[in-house]
Amino acid sequence: MEYHINLPVKQKLINKLAIGDIVYLTGTVYTARDKAHLRIIEYSKNKMHIPFDLNSGVIYHCGPLIRKEDGIWKVVSAGPTTSNRLLDLTPYILEKFNVKFLIGKGGMVGLADEFKRHSSVYLAYTGGCAALASQLTKKISAVYWEDFGMAEAVWELYIEDFGPLIVGIDSHGNDIFKNVKESATKSFKNVILNR
Repeated sequence: MEYHINLPVKQKLINKLAIGDIVYLTGTVYTARDKAHLRIIEYSKNKMHIPFDLNSGVIYHCGPLIRKEDGIWKVVSAGPTTSNRLLDLTPYILEKFNVKFLIGKGGMVGLADEFKRHSSVYLAYTGGCAALASQLTKKISAVYWEDFGMAEAVWELYIEDFGPLIVGIDSHGNDIFKNVKESATKSFKNVILNR
């Protein structure tokens, strides 16, 4: 199935998504990598103000390349970061902030149950599509935590028909990456045994 989704997304639609579905998103997303995740968690635990609202939102694992033209920020490149870097930090983010979509590349090994528990979805974006991603990013609404530098700051982006994204982990705990690995391993064993 293919879905064109306007954000924020309703839970009923989240529950319809299944691994392998193609998704295009329109609306606000926040880029966040390691340092941003660590600060979000630190601020949350210390009851400090987080200057952006992740509730029912979208986090894009991305360290964009940005330039300023005539006083306006523009995205030059916005490819996905490998999501497995954030395995240890993601369960807290899902639990405390009701994040509905995480976008990244490569899957999130062992977290399918967390996505199920919090009725959230992991969307995979192909590495190497950084230029396409920049074209689908229509506006930078704000930047937070610039002290981290360009790649690690949190950028509030308005995206339009951003995709194609593949549902890699759905809200029912199905994981396409795990399924593909198991299938490939089984096929490999069959080839070896039948030589």
